[in-house]
Amino acid sequence: MSYQEIRNIAIIAHVDHGKTTLVDQMLQQSGTFRENQQVNERVMDSGDLEREKGITISSKNTAVYWNDTKINIVDTPGHADFGGEVERILKMVNGVILLVDAAEGPLPQTKFVLRKSLDLGYRPIVVINKIDRKDARPDEVLNEIFDLFVTLNADDEQLDFPVLYAVGIQGIARRDWADDGEDLTPLFETITEHIPGPEQQADKPFKMLVSSVDWNDYVGRIAIGRVEQGTIRTQQEILLVDRKGTRKMKARATKLFTFHGLNREPVDMAPAGDIFAMAGYEDVEIGDTLTDISDPSPIEYYDIDQPTMAIYLRVNNSPFAGKEGDYVTSNMIKDRLAKEIRTNVSLRVEQTENPDIFKVSGRGELQLAILTETMRREGFEFALSRPEVLFQERADGRYEPFEEVVIDVHADYSNRVIDQLQKRKGLMISMAQEGENHRVEFRVPSRGLIGFRGEMMTETRGTGIMHQQFSAYEPYAGEIPGRTRGALIALETGEVTSYALEGLQDRGEFLVTPGDAVYAGQVVGMNKRSDDLVVNVVKRKNLTNHRATQTADSVKIAKAKSMSLEQSIEFIDRDELLEVTPKSLRIRKLYLDHNERKRYDRSLEAVG
Repeated sequence: MSYQEIRNIAIIAHVDHGKTTLVDQMLQQSGTFRENQQVNERVMDSGDLEREKGITISSKNTAVYWNDTKINIVDTPGHADFGGEVERILKMVNGVILLVDAAEGPLPQTKFVLRKSLDLGYRPIVVINKIDRKDARPDEVLNEIFDLFVTLNADDEQLDFPVLYAVGIQGIARRDWADDGEDLTPLFETITEHIPGPEQQADKPFKMLVSSVDWNDYVGRIAIGRVEQGTIRTQQEILLVDRKGTRKMKARATKLFTFHGLNREPVDMAPAGDIFAMAGYEDVEIGDTLTDISDPSPIEYYDIDQPTMAIYLRVNNSPFAGKEGDYVTSNMIKDRLAKEIRTNVSLRVEQTENPDIFKVSGRGELQLAILTETMRREGFEFALSRPEVLFQERADGRYEPFEEVVIDVHADYSNRVIDQLQKRKGLMISMAQEGENHRVEFRVPSRGLIGFRGEMMTETRGTGIMHQQFSAYEPYAGEIPGRTRGALIALETGEVTSYALEGLQDRGEFLVTPGDAVYAGQVVGMNKRSDDLVVNVVKRKNLTNHRATQTADSVKIAKAKSMSLEQSIEFIDRDELLEVTPKSLRIRKLYLDHNERKRYDRSLEAVG
């Protein structure tokens, strides 16, 4: 399709403010899909996990054509843990659409991405979405957005931002929220009027920064980025250099692809300013530069924020190891992690002294949990340690990561939440009344938030909504109390019985049900007290006649507590592991033998 103008934009917003839905409508209304074409909702969320969780995890590229303009759209992650994706994608565009919920207003991730956009000199288009909500407050939200721009030191030109009001799910955008517009024409017009076209230096040698990397079984690794200068044609000989300018390889561009809707379409050339994909370079990494042989200098790479949290991922060595997974060896796990860091730039993987244990560092619990769940669904089996924050040792002492936390909670429960965060070394920044809710803002050490989300949901009876965002490294905040409840630990291996659970119900809350297979050292429940307790959950009643057999299974057992992967990761203590298989999640003690656990506990006490 021919076009004269190019616009490169990123859509940025907090989780669930509607950006992926808006992109769906832009694709539909620009004529990208045939009238009778069947298209899934949330087409940009292509992964199973993205569809299930309703969040975007990795950035996606697409393009629509509006009159004579090609609009390249990048749908960026909205969750703080995937900030590494956001930062490098912003360097590929020339402007942003800031999408904000008309009821919730700007939230922490909005601030995070907006700050980076303003630093790059972009003048955002503000779209206040979901104005059809009953609790919508567009005028107040616009004031909050303006205040946020001021707080982030936006200049006068950036403060003069255009505002649109939208019902993204219906594909409606209006210049005034009381207008009668029924489609996205005002949005397309504002993009072409307000977002500058890319600088197109066609007369210079070709140069492109690799902003994203994909894989295709037919052509291998695919480099994605914006042509910074010059023009690239198929079969042109191009040099690949790393971010320091070291030559990696010289090869021909075997395939070039442009984006159109959800497809990559093969083309013979790509001009300066356009976003495209290129095959032929097996060693390409994010941050590399593809450049004409006549000018081997690299493009400056915008380095991403460093990881703040780590888990230790290890080969599963429980008594049930290898029974439920397809990929269980250290080499299989090592290869899978190596594959992950090729495209996930905000993760770090290190081999420890033990060849069966890998240190995986990332931007937060959710990012690490997503990797874990993805591997689990692919058939991997392994064990995880409790997350730990990454400290920095400086001349004036130890520093640790802090996060901005915003919690919307009913006024009846706000004091409980505030008390819990203060116990975790949190400092309250503000509290505002919004209807029956309080919005409390805190600065909390990242390690103080491990396990907090589940505790908050209990305290607020499932009604609290929490948003968190990495803030900065600050001086070490001191000791933080750990888990308040001890574990109930299985005494021996076997099958859980109703008879055993009935006799142990007063001890605490169980994670297993009758018929479950357990092993000695497995955590089968939560003690009512703070200490660990070994219990026999496989004990059977001595049967004296046939009638006893009938009644043994008819006892009333309290419902077992079910925990998701994220909740399980939050729950485990420093002397425990989470066993992850495609079929099961089991919490276990690091040392399954009771005597070994005692020795380990004494060694911890000695260290302090």
